[in-house]
Amino acid sequence: MRRADRLFQIIQILRRSTRPVTAAALAAEIEVSKRTIYRDIADLIGQRVPIAGEAGFGYLLAEDYSMPPLMLTPDEIEAVVLGAQWVAGRGDKTLSLAAADVIAKIAAVIPAELRPFIAEPSVGVKPGGAGPEELIDITDLRRAIREGRKLRLIYRAENGEETQRIIWPVILGYSEAVRLIVAWCELRQGFRHFRTDRVLAAEVMEETNGLRKSDLRRRWELWRAQQMTSRAAARLS
Repeated sequence: MRRADRLFQIIQILRRSTRPVTAAALAAEIEVSKRTIYRDIADLIGQRVPIAGEAGFGYLLAEDYSMPPLMLTPDEIEAVVLGAQWVAGRGDKTLSLAAADVIAKIAAVIPAELRPFIAEPSVGVKPGGAGPEELIDITDLRRAIREGRKLRLIYRAENGEETQRIIWPVILGYSEAVRLIVAWCELRQGFRHFRTDRVLAAEVMEETNGLRKSDLRRRWELWRAQQMTSRAAARLS
């Protein structure tokens, strides 16, 4: 790795952390010695990059530090391209078009020598067939999640039973084969997963769930952690 790329990578690692990062952690991720990290940190500080900390404690980048947002490395470009390929093949029409637009915007602003990493990436997504047919508008579903609105569903279970549900959607999950709405279900008084291809009708309600988006998500994350702990305990018993 070139020294300039290494210095940039150090800044990137520090940017994504809210806690001090040790020289050992930096060295392990970048695959260099701690001595090299100490020298690079000193060089960055000498270039007036606002890094605080010291050896043995760790290093922290000032929150207000700004740098050109699209100084991307080849690995970062290919990561974005790979993600965009996946979304283009499996997302709804709006997200698929948005993925293509993101790649076009990146290609327009990065240096010419990096454009081959977009045109001819070394990574790719396995082509997938069309998923199950869906009767609902995924764009409306994503809007409901963003705005914290309730959804009224007519849902068909695996056994064919149809029920009406009012749910508080948290996130739309994507897998290779299906999409899942993760939501709090008023009928079951708990978090449930709803396959979008089994939703027969969906209405975005004017009523909100009354919670901040972050609060509902934290409740779901706590529930998910409890579910994982329970499953792990069951396997050990």
